[in-house]
Amino acid sequence: MPASAPRLSRFNVTALVLGLAFLYLPIVILVIYSFNASRLVTVWGGWSTRWYTEFFNDRAMLDAAWMSARVAVVSASLATLLGTLAAVALTRGERFRGRTLMSGMLYAPLVMPEVITGLSLLLLFVALDAERGFWTVTIAHTTLTMCFVAVVVQSRLAGLDRSLEEAAMDLGCDPARAFLAVTLPLIFPAIAAGWMLAFTLSLDDLVIASFTTGPGSATLPIRIYSEVRLGVKPEINAICTLIIGFIAVLIVGASLASKLSSGRGESAAPL
Repeated sequence: MPASAPRLSRFNVTALVLGLAFLYLPIVILVIYSFNASRLVTVWGGWSTRWYTEFFNDRAMLDAAWMSARVAVVSASLATLLGTLAAVALTRGERFRGRTLMSGMLYAPLVMPEVITGLSLLLLFVALDAERGFWTVTIAHTTLTMCFVAVVVQSRLAGLDRSLEEAAMDLGCDPARAFLAVTLPLIFPAIAAGWMLAFTLSLDDLVIASFTTGPGSATLPIRIYSEVRLGVKPEINAICTLIIGFIAVLIVGASLASKLSSGRGESAAPL
């Protein structure tokens, strides 16, 4: 007879509930109070969507949101391209000279405080006499997120069977075509996950953006922080709820796409 699945003890259930409450209870409260009709965030005044209307009528906040979206898309795309190339170089070029130095420099932003990264980039842009704005923030976010993409893609490449690519080259493909036709589709879920991680980190960043942004190019986190310093408005709750919903939809869509891709791979595999 098959062994029965282990039952959760009362202690495990309690620990799980407390852990989930610690993580998600503040988010649930924020979402609920985004529908508060009262102007005071601590006083419940009934259900209303007035603060969502206020947000869509706030031109400055919409400009900041559009700025953040553009920076996140461009920086995530650049970080994914560079991070994937770096992961391939570190995985496939195990014996090249300077690999240890390159690896250490690539992963340095993972452990380096964002204040130091932001300040060093600011000094670089000042030394280059670069006008701070969209592109300086984009370059800064690419520098920050590229290492995260490299870690995700490198972990996928490390567990990949290289004999598939070698078989493609035996059948007449050159190395570049074999990589594009065989390896790239297999690591695409990791690349997509790296892009999503880079996009989310860019959308969330405040510290580095505050060092590298210029007049008229404030991102949404900077705008929200400047508003919160004068007091939390219900409109801020509505903005944060919209961001949470957008990220949740993005994660669910990526999860479904990953399952669909793995299902196609299993169905195409020889029996």
